[in-house]
Amino acid sequence: MKPVTLKKQSYRSPDGPVVLLIMDGIGIGSLSDGDAVRSAHTPHLDWLREHALATSLQAHGTAVGLPSDDEMGNSEVGHNAIGCGRVYAQGAKLVNQAIAEGSLFQGSAWREITRTCLQNNGTLHFIGLFSDGYVHSHIDHLKAMLQHAKAEGVKTARIHILLDGRDVGETSALEYVEPFERYLGELNEDGKFDAAIASGGGRMHITMDRYHADWDMVKRGWLTHVKAEGRHFGSATEAIETLRREIPGVLDQDLKAFVIDRDNKPLGPIRDGDSVIFFNFRGDRAIEISRAFEDDDFDGFDRGCKPDVCFAGMMQYDGDLKIPSRFLVAPPTIERTLGEYLARTGVPQLAVSETQKFGHVTYFFNGNRSGKFDEKLETYLEIPSDRVPYEQRPWMKAAEITDKITAAIDENKYPFIRLNYPNGDMVGHTGIYQAAEIAVSCVDLCLGRVIEAVRRRGGILLVSADHGNADDMVERDKQDQPKIDPETGRVKARTSHSLNPVPAMIYAPADPAAWRLATGSERMGISSLAATCLTLLGYEPPADFDPSIVVRA
Repeated sequence: MKPVTLKKQSYRSPDGPVVLLIMDGIGIGSLSDGDAVRSAHTPHLDWLREHALATSLQAHGTAVGLPSDDEMGNSEVGHNAIGCGRVYAQGAKLVNQAIAEGSLFQGSAWREITRTCLQNNGTLHFIGLFSDGYVHSHIDHLKAMLQHAKAEGVKTARIHILLDGRDVGETSALEYVEPFERYLGELNEDGKFDAAIASGGGRMHITMDRYHADWDMVKRGWLTHVKAEGRHFGSATEAIETLRREIPGVLDQDLKAFVIDRDNKPLGPIRDGDSVIFFNFRGDRAIEISRAFEDDDFDGFDRGCKPDVCFAGMMQYDGDLKIPSRFLVAPPTIERTLGEYLARTGVPQLAVSETQKFGHVTYFFNGNRSGKFDEKLETYLEIPSDRVPYEQRPWMKAAEITDKITAAIDENKYPFIRLNYPNGDMVGHTGIYQAAEIAVSCVDLCLGRVIEAVRRRGGILLVSADHGNADDMVERDKQDQPKIDPETGRVKARTSHSLNPVPAMIYAPADPAAWRLATGSERMGISSLAATCLTLLGYEPPADFDPSIVVRA
């Protein structure tokens, strides 16, 4: 179905812009301890809860297209849902289906991968996030591919693990490595297959950069995985334990790179004739390493002699740029997004964030589409992020984003404005509670400026989030009691996203009595924000969009 122009409602559009403000990682916690949103100084959020239309929305699990409601939401699927106006089956669910149905192993990409190994007597390499967090990857997907590779006659496999500590427990690496080593022992015991961990390191130290923010991360990964350069150890367990002793308190995501040896030789350098699968299904932190393997005119860093390999991603991470060219599972086809409808209708739009979330309010918001729908009608502003640990700059670029937004509201050139404050998510991932409190308070301070600008221009402000994070920063047991680190005696910090709902607040200062919450709004998901934006702008939402959370009073 091709995009069509939108129909106007019978009521007037607001005099000023409709502003969709996404507070990344700021959810509604259910427990007071460990909730940096609740303990932060947030007078403007508090004021909105009292004086605006306020409800909550679901932002995890099936509400955003994930396999089950046990799965946390994330920024990518969250912005897909917000911008697309309905729920699509997302990466994890699509890969689960492809494995269960066998289509992954029947596809041309898998056949090319295994054929290359068999013809060249080459090694099959797997690189990816090594956990069951279901945000970027899942270890069960890796196991399924290893088993199929062995069954199809591949003799050697090497796994290059990126330690998580972000979407799972912050120091849980050995909880994955040790059982996996036993699993590999069982897989190898008949002598027909040789699979082993060959290299690794923390996800925020090597390989998984995004938005071209720090190519040195990718270079470190390239040297580790491909060239087998760096510090060598006898096993992944030895590497992790040694690095933890040397840097007390280090989180898994920040562990330095390591290479595994056997008989005093590196186990898994990547050579001509090998095959490589990057098994992350989520795209943002997979694009740069994919380019390093595929681009002939690559300029991110000096790769040295690039091995001639057959490379595939778990999914295609950028459909417009065709990155990578070979992939195992097709991503969802998303069309007729909020941004596309507005562009076809002739409505100017502005999207603003800093580098860490710029792609979310553009690429992911637009349904995994690079570029613009209409160059004349759309303006995208990226504020370069600082390259420092987020706990050291928890305010990030919120003030600079707010400068751009308030100026645009006063100019009143764009009827629809969207922005993302990354602070609650990026600082929440550090596990540093004080920093997270400051991050949330900083977002609230900037929110106050946006409220005033919207009030001046007679616009409408819609405040929400893509998922929770800073609202739940303590690891808990099954009774919701905080877990205690046996070594330090301190409460273990949670660095992953939460399963909590997120706020949705609508402030219409020019005519607050014109709107009321729709019946059942508290049971809706963040996919309803698209129809809500269109309703506030004075347009009829498409019939297949999830319903608006507000209606005319």
